[in-house]
Amino acid sequence: MYSAIARNKRNTVLIVLVFLLVIGALGFLGGYLAGNVSIGVVVLVVALGYAVVQYFLAGRQAAAITGGVEIDRTTEPRLWRTVENLAIATGMPMPRVFVIDDPAPNAFATGRDPEHAIVAATTGLLALMDDQELQGVMAHELGHVRNYDIRVSTMVFGLVVAVGLIADVLLRISVFSGLAGGRNRNNDSGGNNPVLLVAGLVAVIVAPVAAAGIQAAVSRQREYLADATGAMTTRHPEGLARALEKLGAYGRPTRSQNSSMAHLWIADPMRPGLMDRLFSTHPPLPERVARLRANADRF
Repeated sequence: MYSAIARNKRNTVLIVLVFLLVIGALGFLGGYLAGNVSIGVVVLVVALGYAVVQYFLAGRQAAAITGGVEIDRTTEPRLWRTVENLAIATGMPMPRVFVIDDPAPNAFATGRDPEHAIVAATTGLLALMDDQELQGVMAHELGHVRNYDIRVSTMVFGLVVAVGLIADVLLRISVFSGLAGGRNRNNDSGGNNPVLLVAGLVAVIVAPVAAAGIQAAVSRQREYLADATGAMTTRHPEGLARALEKLGAYGRPTRSQNSSMAHLWIADPMRPGLMDRLFSTHPPLPERVARLRANADRF
């Protein structure tokens, strides 16, 4: 576990650098196609600032996107008590706890570190799970916090959004540049070169797909690790295993469909289309249940 935590801290830096490289490349490509290379510099500077802002604010942003409402021990005592007991058992700071009014059973954790963590559960999850199952789910989410998965996942959430927005803007710039170049062949901008224009269009289309692939790869193995961490915390892997089975049997898409934060949830909150399965941020639930039960004696 400690090696995984150290690896997650290193991966946070690596992921930010990779995303900044992608964003910078998109910026300079768009600037070249528009005939103004300074656009690339502006995009890179803005991306650096955005990465810093996301480090501090992405957790609260994720809670806001889902419509989560912060609770305390009086407004939702069952969930609060469960999280509090787990935090005490693991020696962690008490995270902020949110409830999301959504019949789809699900939960997530976010934030930059254990001192600034947020955990959230939907009303559907609270209605579906018994106490042992709810404990297993929240132990899984606190496992993400303990393993510093939340820092990696939160940064990926923010940067995937950034890549998507920049790619959309640059796609428009590329098309406009190509149209302008077609009207004025004396213009020296990159839009006059059809090869560069096609390359630019391909790049801005592929970049979000690559970002989604990175997002999925970052999340899948962390789900297995968080399952194991949660089972070790409760010493009762069967509770989490039953919870995952219920999520498989009764799960449904959440009301807030946001692919950039799909990897934060304990179960995939997206509609099961072809692209969702291809870039799934979660390993199959039956596989996770099988691993928990196969290793029950080790916990």
